Amino acid sequence: MNEETKRWIAQDKAHCWHPFTRQAEWCSEAHEPLVLTRGKGAWIWDSEGRKYLDGNSSIWTNIHGHGHPRITAAIERQLREVAHSSYLGFANPRAGELAERLCALWPRGELERVFFSDDGSTAVECALKMAIQFRMQTGEPERSGFVAFSDAYHGDTMGAASLGGVSMFFERFRNFGMPVHFVSGMEDLAELPEESTQSLAAVVVEPRIQGVNQMRPWPAGMLRGLRDWCDRRGVHLIADEVMTGFGRTGTMFACQAENVAPDFLCVAKGLSGGFLPLAATLTTREIYDAFLGGPERTFFYGHSYTASQLGCAAALASLDIFADDRVLECLQPKIDRMAELLRDLKQRSPCFHDARQCGFVAGIELRHPDGTPFPPERRIGEAVCLAARPHGLLTRPILDTIVLMPPLCTTTDELELAVAAIAMAVEDCRGAMNAC
Repeated sequence: MNEETKRWIAQDKAHCWHPFTRQAEWCSEAHEPLVLTRGKGAWIWDSEGRKYLDGNSSIWTNIHGHGHPRITAAIERQLREVAHSSYLGFANPRAGELAERLCALWPRGELERVFFSDDGSTAVECALKMAIQFRMQTGEPERSGFVAFSDAYHGDTMGAASLGGVSMFFERFRNFGMPVHFVSGMEDLAELPEESTQSLAAVVVEPRIQGVNQMRPWPAGMLRGLRDWCDRRGVHLIADEVMTGFGRTGTMFACQAENVAPDFLCVAKGLSGGFLPLAATLTTREIYDAFLGGPERTFFYGHSYTASQLGCAAALASLDIFADDRVLECLQPKIDRMAELLRDLKQRSPCFHDARQCGFVAGIELRHPDGTPFPPERRIGEAVCLAARPHGLLTRPILDTIVLMPPLCTTTDELELAVAAIAMAVEDCRGAMNAC
């Protein structure tokens, strides 16, 4: 290990606090963190010069690859003008341009207004507060509840966290957030008593696939059915496309695969191409109009870096790349190739229990050959991801499900390398699996 790497690791262990991380293990003498220092395309390098395919797009954010010259140039151009200016009481060119472009991705009249924020949690938080305030200002203050789905994940701010169905993350905060009914699916939703549905402001869903629920797709038609259920009861639909937006599932937004327009659309992660923090909540003219009038109708919510000019410039460049490079059209053959590779992978070891795919998103679940799960305390998913690093793949598991969600620019050769790395990593961990 070089001296610079040692210094960076020492600084980190002395002062940093990482998300979703067992800090006692992280800071132990035996643990040697990877220090990531640069990236290009679908690849990322550590401080020791080792090269890895970015198998989960740097936590589901990167779209067109690291260091994309068009996004980099757009940020540099904006830096020469101004990096940031207040959006509270002022406008800026990039925000207006981006809002227009985002609304234009939907048929005219569906989603017409954009509220900018910083990340996925706050995009969802905005939608929740807008949904409640809308009801207060349209004569239905009793409609303050929400429906969320079991094992869902919608972020970590208090309102968004109250929608989370993963007990390990959210149970201790359950009494401090929004009133939420949890359902497992459409059949469960249909059984909600009428008095409960009459108190609902909105239903919140990760369309087409749940991410933190080990990459678990919804049945085909579920989203269309949910939209119809909401319409019959006057309940708003909030689509959390923080993970699925911007091509991940094969369409620009996952909702569009079933011709569904939500009442609120929450986007972040890939919005800026994965370059800068930026989020947005899109909504309808009807909802926006309910906030017009006296000062008491104002939506009192905002962040210091709302509509950051740098972030908006990056997002505009990302949308240009989608259009000019025909990204979605070129993605389909890679989606098909991923499906072939995943089918082949399941034949390579009896421990490959399931390979779930939605577009260019996959979750590869590991279990004993008889189908029983590995003991959680053995952390087999983590062991396999660590074992994949020497084979050139960097990713993280969700429990014992290996996430494969590379940047959309990933080539079929790179995709084959990633799947081969997972297969070799499982072979390397065979002893640990047999010992479970």
